[in-house]
Order: sequence, then C-alpha cells, then structure tokens
Amino acid sequence: MEHDQKIALVTGASRGLGYATALQLADKGYHIIALARTVGGLEELADVVEAKGQSVTLVPLDVTDEGGLQRLCLNIFERWGKLDLLVHCVVHAPLLTPITQLVDKDYDKTMEINARATARIIALTESLIRVADGTAIFMDDPHEGERFYGAYAASKAAARSMVESWQAEVQNLKPRVILHQPNPMPTATRARFHPGEDKSVLASAEDEARRMLDAVL
Repeated sequence: MEHDQKIALVTGASRGLGYATALQLADKGYHIIALARTVGGLEELADVVEAKGQSVTLVPLDVTDEGGLQRLCLNIFERWGKLDLLVHCVVHAPLLTPITQLVDKDYDKTMEINARATARIIALTESLIRVADGTAIFMDDPHEGERFYGAYAASKAAARSMVESWQAEVQNLKPRVILHQPNPMPTATRARFHPGEDKSVLASAEDEARRMLDAVL
C-alpha cells in the first residue's frame, strides 16, 4: 500500500549529490520526492527512476519559496502522512570575493538559500519526520577563516548552527538529525570555487551518496 512505502524528500535532486542520492534511495525502495529548480534535471531523474519500475514525485520549486514549501509539506501529509527521510542537498555557491568587495544582494541570496531555507525546511518537515521516527540529513561544508569565502562560510556556519541546535533539542528523541560532511566531488558548486581543478582526484557523487546512506540507513 502507498502508506506502507518509505518516503524520502531529497532537495537539490536535479544534479550532483542530490541526484545520486535520489537514485540510490529509489533502488532501496523509497518513493522519492525530488525537489529542485532545474526542471530538465528532474525530468532526467524521473526517466531513470521510472525505467527501473520505481516511483518519483517531481517538485520544481525554489527553496526560498516559503509558500511553495508549505504547500509541499501539506501535500506530503495529505498523501502519505509522514516523511521517513529528508536529505537536504540544496546549496548556493556565490562567487569568491574579498570581504571588502562583497555585494549585498549576493550575500543576501547566499544567506537566504543556505541558511534561512535550512531553518524553514526544519520547521516545516519536523512533524512529518517525527511521526515516522525518521531521519534528517544536512550537508556541512566548513570554510570559516578561508580567504574569499566570507559569504559562503557565514551561510554554512549559520546552517550548521541551526542543525546542531536541532540535534540538541531532539537528543534521545525523534527525529534523528545528522550533519554530514561529504568529500570533495566534481559538482557545479565545487567547480565554481575551483575552476580548472583536476576532477579525477575527486570522489564521485555516486560513491559519496553511497557512503552517506550506508552510514545512516
């Protein structure tokens, strides 16, 4: 029955780690709710998942759209009544710049996507995950104190702080909250920070998704 199937919400599912994670969760029998802004990437994901006889729900949505996230979580509740797993992979990588040259709109966008959206997703999914005795996984990428990373490092530090606070608040309770630090991968985010890097020395998104899920599931 539909309500007996495990349900996973994966953000940033159109490419990179989110895409690889969605595929591997589908192979494990989860129904995937795949969220991303890139419709083409979501449709490609659906083609692969459905060709295997597995199921996916596509959600073309920006994580800064609070009303859209509210409607999504309401739809999840009405259809399944729970969320067994959240894997939050959405990230914004601003151009690296000296802190003295940081533009307000770039800083605001970075904080909105990386920090504010994390708080929003925690608040909106918590009850859905808790009722399933489920798990929430967030990606960490610390760069505090590194040259030119001011906006990005600040946004990821803020997101990490919120996740760690949630971990403390639900300690010995549910849901299980995990902060995961992937190894460097040849993703679009990484390429923005390290153009021209030798990608052959980086971990694949597929291997990193497997490492993360093997440690959690």
